[in-house]
Amino acid sequence: MPKSRLRRRRVFTPPPSETKAVRIGSPRWLVPLMVACFVLGLLWVVVYYVTQTDYPIGSLGLGNMAIGFGLIIVGFVLSTRWK
Repeated sequence: MPKSRLRRRRVFTPPPSETKAVRIGSPRWLVPLMVACFVLGLLWVVVYYVTQTDYPIGSLGLGNMAIGFGLIIVGFVLSTRWK
């Protein structure tokens, strides 16, 4: 019975790369800004409750709650971009 011819595989050599490496991940400013929004929003709401609605801005009333929760929501939106 005749033997089949052996096939030799060539060794893979990657093509020369002239492009720059792309940084994968989130920008450096994202995590500090995200954490700052979370903490600032939480502190805003806590100060509003602890001071019995006098601070941070007394004339806003429940607008202080909107600002605090708005900052927390911005933190959550930023967290969706974190890799």
